[in-house]
Amino acid sequence: MLDYKLLEALGAVVDQAGFERGAQALGLTQSAVSQRIKLLESRLGQPVLVRAPRIAPTELGRRLLNHIQQVRLLEHDLLDYVPALGEREHRLRIALNADSLDTWWCEAVADFDTGQPLLFDLVVEDQETALTRMRDGEVAACLCATPRSVQGARARPLGGMRYLPVATPGFLERHFPGGITPDALTEAPGVVFGSDDRLHQRYIAHHGVTAPFPHHLCPSSEGFHRMIRAGLGYGLVPELQCHDALERGELSLLEHDTKIVVPLYWHYWRQGGQVLEALSEHLTRVARHWLTDLSESERHEPVPPT
Repeated sequence: MLDYKLLEALGAVVDQAGFERGAQALGLTQSAVSQRIKLLESRLGQPVLVRAPRIAPTELGRRLLNHIQQVRLLEHDLLDYVPALGEREHRLRIALNADSLDTWWCEAVADFDTGQPLLFDLVVEDQETALTRMRDGEVAACLCATPRSVQGARARPLGGMRYLPVATPGFLERHFPGGITPDALTEAPGVVFGSDDRLHQRYIAHHGVTAPFPHHLCPSSEGFHRMIRAGLGYGLVPELQCHDALERGELSLLEHDTKIVVPLYWHYWRQGGQVLEALSEHLTRVARHWLTDLSESERHEPVPPT
């Protein structure tokens, strides 16, 4: 049988990205946590962590983290019947993209009420890579751009986020005096969220540009928007975030007939308990107020969970 104190130590080390911080989260010494991990590996006969170049779970470690994540969620469902199990406070760890967090997410969950305390532990991750957090057992749910779920999880389509190519009027006059041309797109500085952000490449590829282009890197949704408003570059901004600036004339569209829609799917553990299931139902119902319906070309048929 699994010793859940040992699994708790594994979860803390991965969640906190280190033995020292993991020990602090558990209120234990670093030595005690290290001994628990060693004992777990000894009992299982194989490693559960890769120590270098950074702390990461092995394949077995990921399976164990997925297991303990779901056990925690299910245990919370028992509190109404067995109060002695622990605190009623419930914490959900969720990975989501910065643009969703800065636009619609908070309003969407503001009126979600389970009748008991619920806290969110949010991990900001690009929509293209958030699913790796679930695969590694680090989160109970995530928002990502793919319908393919990991083993033991479900995926629900929520809708799409529309992104518009925008810049300040002055930037357009300086860098695109002849309109949107391949040459201008390879010379004008863009603003890109991070190395995993492929939106900009998708946009310029639409115009036949595949060559490298000058760009700023800004891993902050608000900072990204501010750099564009300051005239430092052009970029793809959620329509929800730039609508007012376009209305006031602070920003202008590079072109009116091009929009990029990023599909968003909500992934969550099938055995994640009543609160996670209720949150999933809630998001599926209310997300349409902020997200656009996906066309058949934008919405791939979801792959059934394995």
